[in-house]
Amino acid sequence: MRYYRTTGLTLTQMQELVRRVNEALDEPWNKRTGRPKSLGLYKAVEAACMYLRQNATQEFIGETRDTSQPTISRYAAVLIPLVKAVLEEFVPDAAEAIEIVRGRVVLVDGTLTPCWSYAQHPELWNGKHKTTGFNAQLISLLDGTAAWISDPLPGKTHDAKSFTDTGAAQIVEKSGGGFGDKGYQGTGLVTPKKKPEGGELTMSDKDYNSQISSLRAPVERLVAHFKNWKIFHADYRRPYRTYSDAFDAARGLFFFSITWGCRVAGGITAPGSHGTEHDSLPSFRSSHPFQSNARVSSQWMNRPGSRSMSPVHHLWNRL
Repeated sequence: MRYYRTTGLTLTQMQELVRRVNEALDEPWNKRTGRPKSLGLYKAVEAACMYLRQNATQEFIGETRDTSQPTISRYAAVLIPLVKAVLEEFVPDAAEAIEIVRGRVVLVDGTLTPCWSYAQHPELWNGKHKTTGFNAQLISLLDGTAAWISDPLPGKTHDAKSFTDTGAAQIVEKSGGGFGDKGYQGTGLVTPKKKPEGGELTMSDKDYNSQISSLRAPVERLVAHFKNWKIFHADYRRPYRTYSDAFDAARGLFFFSITWGCRVAGGITAPGSHGTEHDSLPSFRSSHPFQSNARVSSQWMNRPGSRSMSPVHHLWNRL
C-alpha cells in the first residue's frame, strides 16, 4: 500500500497516529466480549484518513477494506473527532503563528473549501465561485513555509472580512508586512493594482502587479498542497454538523504530515526527506533566517531599471 498517496501520511506517521488514537480511546477498540469489529483499529484509522485525503465515497472505501458503507460511516463518526484531538498540538494557534512570522514578510491567501448545498445554511453560498463552501485563510512565509491556517468561515465571507474575522490581521500586524491579492485591498497588505474604471493599467502598473504575482506564488502552492486533502477540494458530503471536526482533523493531518518525523539537526527538514511528493511541501516551524527576506528586498532594490515603488520597496516603506 502506498501510504502517502492514499492517506497523506508515511508508514511511520500512520503508526504514530494509530498509537495516539489508541491512547485516546475511552475503551479498547476490540473488547474481549461481544461481536468483534470488522476492522482493527489500524485499518479503521487508515480508512478515516483515506476519507479525508481522497474524499472518496464511504461505499468505495468499504469495498477497498472488504466491509460495508455503514461500517465506514460509523468508524468515521468515531475516529475523525479523535484524529482532530490527538493532532491538535501540531496546528499552530495565533500565538504560535505570531512567533513564526515576527519580523518576517508574509504571504496571505484565502480559499473556498466546497460543500453540499445545505438547505438550512444559505450563508455558505459564495457568489464569486458560484457554489457553497467555507472560507479559510492561510499565511505563509516568503518561501511558502506554512505559518497558520484559520478556522473556516461561511462561504459568503469576503477575503478582506475573513482576514479580520479569523484573526489573520492580528498575526500579520506582528510580522514584517505582507502581500495579498486584490481581494485584500484596504487591509494594509501590499496588493496588486486594479484596472481603473473605463481605463487600462499602465505598463509600470502591469510590471508592479507581475512582481507581486511572482512573490505570491509560494502561498498559492501552499493552498494547492493543503487542498491535496480532497476534503478541502471537492464537495463535503456528510451532515453539516460534522464539518468542523472533519476540517480540523484534515488540517491537523496536513501539519502532522509536514512536521512529525521530519526533525534533523538544526530543526525540521523541508519535507523532501521522505522521497515522495513531500519534496514540494512547505515545512512548519522550520528555521528560516530573516535575512532571506532581506535578500529578496535587496534583489528588487538592486534590479536594474527597477522603479522606486516596486512591491518590496512599497512594503519596506511602510515599516
